[in-house]
Amino acid sequence: MLGTAILSGLVLGGTYALVAMGLTLQYGIARIMNLAYGETIIAAAFLAYVMFSQWGVSPVLGLLIAIPAGFFLGYIVYGLLMRPLVARARDKASLEIDSILATFGLLFVIQGLLLVVFGANFTNYSYLNIPVKVLGTTVAANRLLALVMAVVSGLGIYLVLTRTLWGTALRAVAVSPSSAALVGIDVDKAARTAFAIGGALAAAGGVVISMYQTFTATSGVVFTMKALIVVIMGGVGNILGALSAGLILGLVETFVATFVSPGLTLAATYLIFLGVLLWRPAGMFGRTTR
Repeated sequence: MLGTAILSGLVLGGTYALVAMGLTLQYGIARIMNLAYGETIIAAAFLAYVMFSQWGVSPVLGLLIAIPAGFFLGYIVYGLLMRPLVARARDKASLEIDSILATFGLLFVIQGLLLVVFGANFTNYSYLNIPVKVLGTTVAANRLLALVMAVVSGLGIYLVLTRTLWGTALRAVAVSPSSAALVGIDVDKAARTAFAIGGALAAAGGVVISMYQTFTATSGVVFTMKALIVVIMGGVGNILGALSAGLILGLVETFVATFVSPGLTLAATYLIFLGVLLWRPAGMFGRTTR
């Protein structure tokens, strides 16, 4: 039972980490608090469902469609909706408030479209739902694949941001947009790119989630909430922090549900969240400003 709980926790935590990395890029670099982030995830989940059930395209191949679509959607949303808010914002606080209000409205637009097209019923599909033995523990193949996809995607983004000049420029904008502009970095372009990458990661997360979870058109708020908790726990804009916090949260939720009570998973989530806020207000990997 312990081995099963650990594997299940890693699968859930890997999914949380993958989902949260996109939001930490959008919030940490673009300075946009995107409340419609979860709806992007659910839209990608429905896209994977349609591709598999109607077109016979596996979710793995579906990523080749969903990720560019998520990037394009994020790029367009930033250009049409966020860029005017950034241009008129007096400071970081006013931009956060404006972006919260704008994306709150976008949340209902996307959710309404999903409800019209797919209805309010629970949706899922069966893909690689077969048992696999791993280290003496039985786990569904789709969950194992979801973990691998989450880890590969997370490490790929982390290496790009930490080992390339382009990634260094994005991290410089996250640390100090004004200073980044002084060394020739196009802050607006970096912010738009980061927001679009966040959309691509949200789409990837939606495809991964669709392989082993049931979802509805109104499930997005749950993933936004979990992603926000992971982002704050790990430190805003910190990819390694999002990876670590996501895995911790997934393991805790699984262990509580398995060995204590499923009804206490949400309480355990917020207990850890509050503990991190009291111990490290800037997050486990965040830098405290003075």
